[in-house]
Amino acid sequence: MRLTWTILAITALLGACSTLDPNPAPLASVVFREVAEAAPQPRPCPAEVPAGTRCLGGRDSAGAFYVIAVPADWNGHLVLHAHGGPLLGEPRAERATEDLQRWAITVRAGYAFAASVFRQGGVEVRAAAEDTERLRRIFVRHVGMPKRTLLHGQSWGAGVAAKGAEMYTRTEDGRPPYDAVLLSSGVLAGGTRSYDFRLDLRVVYQALCNNHPRPDEPQYPLWMGLPPATTMAPADLTARSRECLGLGLPAAQRTPDQARKLKTVLDVIRIPERSLQGHLNWATFHFQDISRARSGGRPVFGNIGAVYRGSADDQALNAAVARYRADAQAVAAFAADTDPGGRIPVPVLEVHGIGDPIAFVELTDFFRQTMERAGTAQRLVQTYTDDSEHSYLGDPVYPALLAELLDWVEQGRKPTPQTVAARCETMKARFGDGCRFRPDYRPPSLDSRMAPRERP
Repeated sequence: MRLTWTILAITALLGACSTLDPNPAPLASVVFREVAEAAPQPRPCPAEVPAGTRCLGGRDSAGAFYVIAVPADWNGHLVLHAHGGPLLGEPRAERATEDLQRWAITVRAGYAFAASVFRQGGVEVRAAAEDTERLRRIFVRHVGMPKRTLLHGQSWGAGVAAKGAEMYTRTEDGRPPYDAVLLSSGVLAGGTRSYDFRLDLRVVYQALCNNHPRPDEPQYPLWMGLPPATTMAPADLTARSRECLGLGLPAAQRTPDQARKLKTVLDVIRIPERSLQGHLNWATFHFQDISRARSGGRPVFGNIGAVYRGSADDQALNAAVARYRADAQAVAAFAADTDPGGRIPVPVLEVHGIGDPIAFVELTDFFRQTMERAGTAQRLVQTYTDDSEHSYLGDPVYPALLAELLDWVEQGRKPTPQTVAARCETMKARFGDGCRFRPDYRPPSLDSRMAPRERP
């Protein structure tokens, strides 16, 4: 049965949120028209969750696979998870199990866990938020009403969670669907700002290597990723970066020319070597998805006015790179889907590794400014860890963050970076080491990490 929805404008929120802000800004709330969702079916639990956990799964009315796990010692609270990525191609049911395995710490800590794979493949944030909310309703109807629902977004999924928390602010009975939001390692400057450096990577790489595309291949603007009908295997792209940069080879096996070019790319784009291939893949295959399926073949990324620094000859490099101007209408449409507006009516707690090589820590400063512009900054607490990883920061980290969020919601005790760090230390006896919080850290601005440029 098809799930439909309408968008309704509602006035300033009251109730539980009013204790945080007596005059919150009006928010748009997406309200589902109910359909009969099939009950989730029992499925085997992965070994990572505690014995006695009840695992369920299914596919919702819109086609999204999902998984639910309820521990035997359930504390009554639900962690509703939005995963990173996004994935390209057809969604895989196995991804739901993979998410449960990665985030089994939430079940070990006594929370129920629910995660959607999302019905769409590609860079589409609002649709993923819709799938996440649909799963919450499936949980309520077929498993039970949680005491509290904590919406967790990881990586790209943090953008999904931030968007969803703006879209869904009231259920039919007047309650907020989400009591609080946890954002971890988030891509939180939106699609229109978070990915600028990947266009920079493409133009700098091409100026140095001239093999993506090669001179004897059809030429195309690099913001396109690949032309719509073009297919390329990731292995082919890996072979090209190895050919030009010696990427993937031991340093001793690189030619002097490869070593020089590799150093130039890393110094100008300011990424570690271990993440370069992943970013180049994203700037190829995900950019193709954006161009082909999200922007009508118009550029949402541009680099007019960007000045690249860090090479042996910046003047020559800036003269050599291709330049593109973003299309204003395409940017506006992409922003409407992917960019957080910051108008979140519930507490938001964020954690980010300072050395994250995928989602730069500077993105968090942009998100802070986003919530300040929305007048909701009093609902945001940001924390940082001394990590250089992206996907997972340590077992005691997440139970500590969830516990601090619950205290904020239920007791009105707003956390600080110091209280989160202290709570993590108390979790070590149960969950092991992994607390590396830096309470005094403050991130630089996003413009200090990515070259500023003209914007439509």
